[in-house]
Amino acid sequence: MSETPETTAAVDVLVTGGTGLVGNNVIRMLVEAGRTVRALVRSRTGLQGKAVEGLAIERAAGDVTDADAVRRAVAGAEIVVHSAAMVHVGWRNLDAMRRVNVEGTRLVAEACRREGARLVHVSSVDALGIPEDGEPGDEETPPGGMVDCPYVVTKREAERVVLDEVERGLDAVIVNPVYMLGPWDWKPSSGRMLLEVAAGRGLFAPPGSNDFADVRDVAAGILSAMTLGVTGRRYILGGHPLSYGDAWKIFAKVTGRRPPLRDAPPRIVKAAGRFGDLLAAVTGREGPVNSAATGMSMLRHNFRFDRARSELNYAVRPIEQTVADTWDWFLAHGYAKR
Repeated sequence: MSETPETTAAVDVLVTGGTGLVGNNVIRMLVEAGRTVRALVRSRTGLQGKAVEGLAIERAAGDVTDADAVRRAVAGAEIVVHSAAMVHVGWRNLDAMRRVNVEGTRLVAEACRREGARLVHVSSVDALGIPEDGEPGDEETPPGGMVDCPYVVTKREAERVVLDEVERGLDAVIVNPVYMLGPWDWKPSSGRMLLEVAAGRGLFAPPGSNDFADVRDVAAGILSAMTLGVTGRRYILGGHPLSYGDAWKIFAKVTGRRPPLRDAPPRIVKAAGRFGDLLAAVTGREGPVNSAATGMSMLRHNFRFDRARSELNYAVRPIEQTVADTWDWFLAHGYAKR
């Protein structure tokens, strides 16, 4: 299908964020299932074009902060999967994140309500809370326990936007994925952790824990939510609860690297975060190591996904298979060498 300035033809599904890890896997799964797909993309060149190159989809030009582009892209779509977001765990970029994550979501949700399209909003478990007793959270855990950095704050605000539109008549479902690995990680995003371990920089693991999922299982959960999800309901698309140390041992085994020697002491992790903040203040650029990111890495960041399992038939594959397939994809596409 070709890209046109005005997008009005009927399609089964519009996907925003189609060059991201989640969106790209959703698009490929939809195409494989024989669905007609439109992707809202900012450019036909570079990474934007490469991620959807060769796929039998319609490309709508624009991004989620452009009201006219959103309106044209949503027109004629039966379902919209909104996975576009600005992702950075740090203390900066609040205004930019609000523009993309919150106001962009508002434009998409309003357009879906006016068009009568069903919306599947791809949020994050970071928008939820972590119980004080250390037990895994769920969809009803109130906010709290997270590091309230701009990413966390704007993901919560975006969910509120969607739920407000549901009260106005929007048919929408929210999915909350956990930490994802998998193929088609073009940027790369969360797969960068695997690449760091593969590069030999994984000798001291963060002292916290996380849930690790295969993005293909998450994409399948999103496709299920398109038809099975209950309007106004959240669904955690979960994974395997692992300490970072145990996850990095799997990463090291798959990539042929030395496993981590031990967990890094919390005081060292905190010091690294403070040093990252200082470096950002001096250079004006905030890197991946900062006190927000290190604070998140020390949390017991775990969630139950019983609701998705029972209502969406959500299932997770072995983590070893996920890591091996992710590593093979990175090797095949030149992100790393064996």
